[in-house]
Amino acid sequence: MYLDSAYIAKYYLNEFDAEAVRGLILGADSLVSSEWSLLEVTCAFHRHLRESHLTAAQYRELSKAFRKHVEDGLWTLIPINGRLLARVGAALDSLSPRVFLRSGDAVQLVSAQEVGESEIWTNDRRMLAAAPYFGLVGRSA
Repeated sequence: MYLDSAYIAKYYLNEFDAEAVRGLILGADSLVSSEWSLLEVTCAFHRHLRESHLTAAQYRELSKAFRKHVEDGLWTLIPINGRLLARVGAALDSLSPRVFLRSGDAVQLVSAQEVGESEIWTNDRRMLAAAPYFGLVGRSA
C-alpha cells in the first residue's frame, strides 16, 4: 500500500478521517512511501505544534515514534536519488500544463511508479487528480 505523507501523518495525529486511515494502515500487508515523507510528516507534526494542537513534549514524542517506526521498517521508504529526480523531471516535461502539481507530490507519484504500485493513497485532491497522469489510481479513505 503506497501512502503519501499526509496519510502517514494521520497514523500519528488525530485529524479528520484519521481513524479510517489507521484502519487501512493496520490492514495493509506493506506500507510504502517516499523518503520525502521524512520531511513532510515531521513538518505536519510541527504544524500541529505551531497551531497549539500538540505540546512540545507531544511533538517530540511523535517525532521520536515516527523515526523509530522508520528504523524498524514499519514504513518502507523509497530513496530519493538523482535517477528518481530525473524521472520526476521527465514526467513533468510531458505533463499537461493544466495539471497542478507540487514538487513533493511529483516525487511521491514517481516513487509509487518506481516500485510498481498501481494506487496511491492520499487525501490531497490535487494529487488524486494528477495520479492518472502517472498511471496510478488515486485512492482516499
